[in-house]
Parts: sequence; C-alpha cells; structure tokens
Amino acid sequence: MKHLYVVGGPMGVGKTAACRQLQRLLDRSVFLDGDWCWDAHPFQVTEETREMVLANIAFLLNSFLRCSAYDHVIFCWVLHRQEILEDLLRRLTAPYMLCAVFLVCTPEALRDRLEGDIRAGKRTADAVDRSLAYLPLYGALDIWQLDVTHLTPQEAAERILWRTEGSEKER
Repeated sequence: MKHLYVVGGPMGVGKTAACRQLQRLLDRSVFLDGDWCWDAHPFQVTEETREMVLANIAFLLNSFLRCSAYDHVIFCWVLHRQEILEDLLRRLTAPYMLCAVFLVCTPEALRDRLEGDIRAGKRTADAVDRSLAYLPLYGALDIWQLDVTHLTPQEAAERILWRTEGSEKER
C-alpha cells in the first residue's frame, strides 16, 4: 500500500527542507509542496481560491497515489486548522497509509529562520508576524508534533521515518 506523508507547520519552520530530505531517504517517492498550488500575485484568500487550491492539491495527490511509479507520496503545507487537513483527506479516493506530522519550533527559532529567509530575499518582512501568529494554533491539532528547534532537515526527516513506522493509519 502507498504511504502518504503529510507534513504541516508554520511558514519558515523547515517543512520543505525536511520533505526534500525525506524524499532522498525514500525510494520511489514524489514530493508536492502545497504552496506550489497557490503561488499567485496578488495572493488572495477567498472561498473560491481556497476551494480551487484544495481541489488542485487533491487532484495531484490522488494522481500520485494511483501512479505505479511511486510508493511514497510526500506533501507539505501550512495546515494550521484540523478541518483543512480533514477536508483534504476526505477528497482522496486512492487507498493509502497516512503518516502525518506537524513541525514546530520555538518562536525565537522561527523568527531567526524567517529573518534569514528575508535577508536572502526568499520572503517578505510580513512573513514573520503571520508565521508567529500561526505557531500556537498547532498545539490544538490532533497530530503528532515534532519540535525541530535544534534539528537539521536531515535529522527531522530521519525522525519522521522512525516515528511513523508502525504508527501509520490506513485510509
């Protein structure tokens, strides 16, 4: 059965970097970053754009899950509310084993990471306040949380693999 790795967390916590390392550790894997499905200028959050993005992500994940070339599908996105995750999972029609984790870190570490991204031109200055506002929301979610404050992306990926072995949920 296919494995679907869902990695959530606030902007700047290291989801993409950890997922890239996870992809290297898993043969026959494919990676989708939810941000790639909502890269628009100007960025607009409306009911219409939310529905479009969820439909696009579900289409791509279902396609990957049905494709015989892949055994492991890795997906990351902010996913700051339980109902967003549940809505997305309800849209998936192919069978899979779910391996879900949310990456978190201290506010200080998150600020440092984001400020480094801003200096490198990867993010705008408003990302810091938005991401820090999302950080406490993850405590209310019913998903395993991995504190990556002192972890490299490689270490985070290794812990995700170690933790999810045997704790997966068939869907």
